[in-house]
Amino acid sequence: MSIVVTGATGHLGRLVVEQLLEKVPAEQVTAVVRTPEKAADLAERGVRVAVADYNAPETFDGLFAAGDKVLLVSGNEFDKGRVQQHQVVIDAAKAAGVALLAYTSAPGSLKAALADDHRGTEEALLTSGLPYTLLRNGWYHENYTENLAPTLEHRAVVHAAGAGRLSSASRADYAAAAVAVLTGEGHENKTYELGGDQAWGFAEFAAELSRQTGEEIVYREVSVEEFQAVLTGAGLPEAFAAILAGVDASIEKGELVVDSGDLSRLTGRPTTPLAEAISAGLKG
Repeated sequence: MSIVVTGATGHLGRLVVEQLLEKVPAEQVTAVVRTPEKAADLAERGVRVAVADYNAPETFDGLFAAGDKVLLVSGNEFDKGRVQQHQVVIDAAKAAGVALLAYTSAPGSLKAALADDHRGTEEALLTSGLPYTLLRNGWYHENYTENLAPTLEHRAVVHAAGAGRLSSASRADYAAAAVAVLTGEGHENKTYELGGDQAWGFAEFAAELSRQTGEEIVYREVSVEEFQAVLTGAGLPEAFAAILAGVDASIEKGELVVDSGDLSRLTGRPTTPLAEAISAGLKG
């Protein structure tokens, strides 16, 4: 039996592999990657590295084995039909008879267009008859803290979320939840709504940035259309900018508040505070 992680050199996938190596022998872990050079360090540590691509179904032939536990990390190619990409993994997992397929989805409360591919993948997974776990990951702290330079330059947090709040957590928190499922028992056919312990709004985000930098940083509310224009002006493709602006509209409606407590229960510890992620982002 192997624990198989797709997208294993991505931001989340690599954290999952790193945390798995703290709990199980390296030879029990398989990292599925598109570019093996990026996983050379994992191979040196004894991790099996398998090369496969969501866009090439044949590359998944024979990759899984009966009894494997698989983490399907959702793809990030929004323009390539993510449900069809994920279906490739589901079909290969079903053919092999894996023991569990866990999928990194989005909160059930999220109605934005970003959630459409996740709902489609969930439906495909449930239809497959495979033992599944839905890890409905909330928003990541790092979505806001990894690139603080523009915010600091303009001394403004610009968003279209109004007074809406969200329950974000760190990638490491979500990785720990996935590891708990992949190494634990009793998670078959379960859905976990995952989010940070403390919801926050962008006015609080600006205030915490001000506190940590000693600069006056304000929250500047804009319309969804204005925010989309800001994003495209920063170089984001039109379609992706529309998706992110739509997320802000969902935040204003409270669709990214997750108060289930599932994340801290799965990991056995409180989630990472936003202030800690801001501090890490400022140290950059």
